[in-house]
Amino acid sequence: MSEAIVAYRHVAASPELREAERMRSKARHDEAQALKNAERRGAESEREKWQGVAVENEELRKQLAELRAQQVE
Repeated sequence: MSEAIVAYRHVAASPELREAERMRSKARHDEAQALKNAERRGAESEREKWQGVAVENEELRKQLAELRAQQVE
């Protein structure tokens, strides 16, 4: 058993294994950043879409108010 532990520690200390772990860690970080950025862009796009709808609704309300005012006259 102790030979297995020594062998594992030897392999775990190898530069190749450390580099592979560094690359895996970087890949996980990059993926998380990409997902966060995609989520942020989606939220911004959705916000812009709804702001446009709000502006259109306000314009329609003004037009409706003008039409109602003309009907009263």
